Amino acid sequence: MATADVAQEVEAGMPQLDFSTFPNQIFWLLIALVVIYLVLSRIALPRISGVLAERSGTISNDLAAAEDFKLRATEAEAVYEKALADARIESNRIGDEARAVAQADLDAALAEADAKIATQTAAAEANIAEIRASATDNVAIVAKDVAQALVAAMGTNADQAAIDAAVANRMKG
Repeated sequence: MATADVAQEVEAGMPQLDFSTFPNQIFWLLIALVVIYLVLSRIALPRISGVLAERSGTISNDLAAAEDFKLRATEAEAVYEKALADARIESNRIGDEARAVAQADLDAALAEADAKIATQTAAAEANIAEIRASATDNVAIVAKDVAQALVAAMGTNADQAAIDAAVANRMKG
């Protein structure tokens, strides 16, 4: 008998396609859809929309924080650039001061060297003048001695005053 029932069921075909059970299937389909709709609309969708709203808020907050950090970074960069420019200006000022001090030291050293050179030149010129005067005197003495020796070698006797006058006259020019 059991085999006869199974054979009868197999002959009938698939139970889902049995037109006699369609109203019952449609009823349970509608019940299942309503239950799914209620579960989704009352439980799942509010949770999902809450998560989405929270994510949206987090993203908005993160974007605002990023914008704030960007603004701070821009301000920090401006402060850095200003500090760098001030440092360059200060560096140039210190360099200029150092150059001015070095130039002043160089000018002072040059003035001191010029003064030493002028002093040494004056001393050398005085020595040269003294040597010239001494040389002139020595030349005059030697010239007088040579003139007297020449006059004596010629066999004449010249007086010293005449020799002195002749040598002085010749030395003048």
